[in-house]
Amino acid sequence: MSEEGELQCRSLGNEHEVSLEEIFKRLNATAKGLSSDEAKRRIGICGKNIFEEVGKESLLIKYLKQYRNFFSLLLLFGSILSFIAEWLDPGQGNIFIAIALLGVVILNGSFTFIQEYQAERIMASFKNLMPPKTRVLRDGEIQEILATEIVVGDVIYLEEGDKIPADGRLIEVNSLKVDNSPITGEAEPQLRSLDCTHPNILECRNMVFSGTLVQTGNGKAIIFGTGSDTQIGKLASLTEQTSSVDTPIRKELNDFIKIISSIAIFLGISFFLIGFLIQDIFLANLIFAIGIIVANVPEGLLPTVTLALSLASKRMAKRNALIKQLESVETLGSTTVICTDKTGTLTQNKMAIHSVYTGSGYLDVKNKATPPEMFLHVAIICNNSRLIEEKPGYKGDPTEGSLLVYSSEFTDIKKMKDDYPRIEEYPFDSKKQRMQVICKTPSGNMESYLKGAPEVIIDMCSHVLVDGKEKTLDEKERRSLEEEHLAMAKKGERVLAFAYRKAESEKEYEDGFVFIGFAGAVDPPRPEASEAIRKCHLAGIKVVMITGDHPVTARSIAATVGLTDDSKEPELITGSELEKLSTEELAKRLKSPSIVFARTSPVQKLKIVRAFQSAGEIVTMTGDGVNDAPAMKNADMGVAMGSGTDVAREAADMVLLDDNFATIVNAIEEGRTVFDNIKKFIAYILTSNIPEILPFIAFVLLALPLPMNVQLILAIDLGTDIIPALSLAVEKGEGGIMKRPPRPKEEKLLTPQVLLTSYGIKGPIEAAAGFACYFAVLFEGGWTWGQQLPFSDPLYMQAITAFFAAVIICQITNVFTSRTRRQSILTKGIFSNRMVLLGIASELLILAFIIFNPFANLIFNTAAISMKYILIAVPFALLLLGIDELRKYAIRKDSAFVIRFFKW
Repeated sequence: MSEEGELQCRSLGNEHEVSLEEIFKRLNATAKGLSSDEAKRRIGICGKNIFEEVGKESLLIKYLKQYRNFFSLLLLFGSILSFIAEWLDPGQGNIFIAIALLGVVILNGSFTFIQEYQAERIMASFKNLMPPKTRVLRDGEIQEILATEIVVGDVIYLEEGDKIPADGRLIEVNSLKVDNSPITGEAEPQLRSLDCTHPNILECRNMVFSGTLVQTGNGKAIIFGTGSDTQIGKLASLTEQTSSVDTPIRKELNDFIKIISSIAIFLGISFFLIGFLIQDIFLANLIFAIGIIVANVPEGLLPTVTLALSLASKRMAKRNALIKQLESVETLGSTTVICTDKTGTLTQNKMAIHSVYTGSGYLDVKNKATPPEMFLHVAIICNNSRLIEEKPGYKGDPTEGSLLVYSSEFTDIKKMKDDYPRIEEYPFDSKKQRMQVICKTPSGNMESYLKGAPEVIIDMCSHVLVDGKEKTLDEKERRSLEEEHLAMAKKGERVLAFAYRKAESEKEYEDGFVFIGFAGAVDPPRPEASEAIRKCHLAGIKVVMITGDHPVTARSIAATVGLTDDSKEPELITGSELEKLSTEELAKRLKSPSIVFARTSPVQKLKIVRAFQSAGEIVTMTGDGVNDAPAMKNADMGVAMGSGTDVAREAADMVLLDDNFATIVNAIEEGRTVFDNIKKFIAYILTSNIPEILPFIAFVLLALPLPMNVQLILAIDLGTDIIPALSLAVEKGEGGIMKRPPRPKEEKLLTPQVLLTSYGIKGPIEAAAGFACYFAVLFEGGWTWGQQLPFSDPLYMQAITAFFAAVIICQITNVFTSRTRRQSILTKGIFSNRMVLLGIASELLILAFIIFNPFANLIFNTAAISMKYILIAVPFALLLLGIDELRKYAIRKDSAFVIRFFKW
């Protein structure tokens, strides 16, 4: 690498102290930026603007971590005990159990690892759909490129909402404020300047740093540090990656594992001691303890849950909702309040100028009547959007963009900006509700251009422009302007007012302006918004619209999209009212079924979120701007628009690629379905625990020949149950899933009702079927009560085969009943979930293989049996179906007793 290349790639640490001329010389660059060829050369020398994540776990470490859960440790312990049993008494089949348990642990860990790895890849691919971009000056033109392509010497443009891509020295600022908290931890955004204000580079105001966020204003900077040579890159190389926080569903699963494992250990130890006291046979009771542990552990649970979440995230991605973390899918299901923006979410984000009013009256916008020259000056110069070739034709704020598109039909935008260069900008402030710029005219004078909320602008004006002449603005004229503004707002238009005045200095002016006119922009409602809001209301979810528009405009849009009805006016709260309301007063007004917030600043969203949460609501908050980030972070679920700022997308839990409100509703439905499905397959796999445990208890307490061995338990848990359980993970939501209230936040995956249904109703029926088939074989084969049978006795082998077959027959019925929680299974089409049919086919094939294949007979200690013994289980399977249908019927009829004890 050349000395020049070395110098270009690395900062010297004093870039804040030297002059801009020295910076340009050092970087071999100019304020006009680099050429594309030079940028490519520098990427070849210095590399791309990326740095390696420190503390990132290797694939091997991630794989080994799959064996840390309690289930795996229990099964490993069981495998070790089986190896010991084989060593103490060879030839009894314990070696098969040991190998099987070890194989289960490896398969389980590997499958879960593969699913999580694929999920990570999916999440990474989602991020690539929205790569961070930045604007640079290349070849003398402003270009938008990937942030990774930035090189030292590049001149970048900074605007509100940008995430700064690399370290740079400022060469131009307009009221630029930057949030340096990712590096310094200082929460208050800092005003930037061109001067060196501090010897510490991190405290100096003429610097911007990679990873920090532009809060307000705009500016330009020359890049001197990229990738690992940035301040944040150096911090990353010194800091280990922080450990992730468990999501609610992950905590739920951990609790579930602990409960089930505790039951397994307790039963294993208790009955080992009881058996040892009764029979005093150490080895037999050791095998028994292994069986109890294996019978209680649902080996397929973790991979099934991971797969369910992964499939849900893929389905949501197809519906334009990107979940940043798999487990967040489930959080959506408990949403009770959605706080949503209007623009682009409830509307189409196709803002266009619909009407223009000046002091001389309305213009014929449809026939392209030419607006006053001064109107165009303000619309173009007092504007931070820019025109682009791609749809919708502009980049930036939709209202400002629509003004540029409208103005471009009458004048050359670029020429006007060149002729009237800005000297100073006072960016839009949500409190002041206006934006003001000072510019230089071709004659050398200065003018101040103003645009903002009509009621604010009118108050700042002393004159009005009528037919090109300035006239005094009297009270009658003021009232007339206010009436015209309200008339436009009632049509659902977002109205901006325009004004100008002569300027003697670069200061911000508060009065003395000349009123020019109003521009009314319309953003058509999304056609699907009304239906989506109706679905929310049916689902018990309150939809709250938050907008910066005038209350009249807000009320009009709310009625158009179905947020309110004609019978009752919405609870309309303005930003100024919100400031004055006490916590108690606000809580009272939030109880209204229909709420609209108007003239609300993004900062006030946080107060709204906290107020709802204090009332016990689960809040989903949408946003797209920098100031929306705190509210989204504090909400239970933050949702960012795909077209929003980098800051908003980073703060969110979910990103909407299409900015569509209906997508949020679809995602909530998916979240409810996921939670339901996880409960369904938990209830399904727990049911078979009872017919797996009771044989060992009967073996100890009743001195029966062991009705089912460990090998057959594993055949159920990791053979016949797996595909049916996975089929429940892809089950579509029940018909009424969006017609019932949101589930309580405290509702658990494993509830007493789930345990009572699985362990108290379904499980005992399956066990009864197993014992009925088992005793039918024994008694018909001449067995008498109390007679012990060796494991190699053909009669014993047939008896345990019959028990196993009975459990499989009942589990086939169980997978059908588990497809719904409330709805009758008879309303579900047999072919609506083809994977269930595949699961049943797999159960029957495994059953046939274990009964009739000689090799399987050797491993599982089974023998061929007559079909008449298997058919004994059919009435029990039908009984299971009938009782579960009665349970669901009682729930639908709101039976208090059934809901309390059996609704899960």
